[in-house]
Amino acid sequence: MPSGKLIQNILVGSGALVFAAAHVATRPQTSGPVLTAAIDFVSPKTAMATTVSEAKPGAIAEVTHAALEAFTGVVRPLSRPVALESAFKSYFAYKAAHPEKVHKPYLYFVDYGLPSTEKRGYVFDMSTLKVVDGPFMVAHGRGSSTSQYGVPTRFTNASNSGATSLGLYVAQSTYDFHGHIGGSGYSSVGLRLEGVSSGFNDNALARGVVAHGAPYVTSTKAGRSLGCPAMEPERAQRLLPKLADGGLVFLFAPDNDWLSKDPWIAAAN
Repeated sequence: MPSGKLIQNILVGSGALVFAAAHVATRPQTSGPVLTAAIDFVSPKTAMATTVSEAKPGAIAEVTHAALEAFTGVVRPLSRPVALESAFKSYFAYKAAHPEKVHKPYLYFVDYGLPSTEKRGYVFDMSTLKVVDGPFMVAHGRGSSTSQYGVPTRFTNASNSGATSLGLYVAQSTYDFHGHIGGSGYSSVGLRLEGVSSGFNDNALARGVVAHGAPYVTSTKAGRSLGCPAMEPERAQRLLPKLADGGLVFLFAPDNDWLSKDPWIAAAN
């Protein structure tokens, strides 16, 4: 367990970033997403990633606090205050446990506690703690709501459900995605997602749940997908290649059962 004065070896972003807990500022941000923790660049050849068990309880809490403080006043109001905290806890816990799988500093975050007529998606650069893009519209699965627009309330990992699955994903490769809407086909970039929240989204690859662009997502509203966190086609072309091959995705909703059992949220507590 790390001392209270130094948090070592939690790798952030594509480089090896270490937040020094003793220097985390507690005053509110007044200049946007400016990193308030001291940052040291440590060579991965000389520093090994901290395991989740070694990182608890102080290290992940401190870097999560620094990230939350950096985004204060930058991210629009959320469905629940715990939304971003859960995302950042999961990001740092997974990064600490599996640095070899996180090759990109980007985190695609969606707050499904908000309706599909509100902008609820962001992409964050976790190495600089800045917003890459957002907020923007994101679709949820047709199996997660009974009406075309609104707040999704049903989330499942089951095949053929057409529903959204909550939790943390690792972005895999991009590919040529082909979908259908209103009897017509369309094409976009697709991003394969490996669900790593066991029991909640680890069936994503088998279900074909991916991130992709879709014409039913516009700048003012998002239609329903088959469980995919789809975005506007042009935005998908810009963002999904950034996330590919080692970025992370976090899909949030105020679902108490998932919040209490997701393995990466639990690992950070």
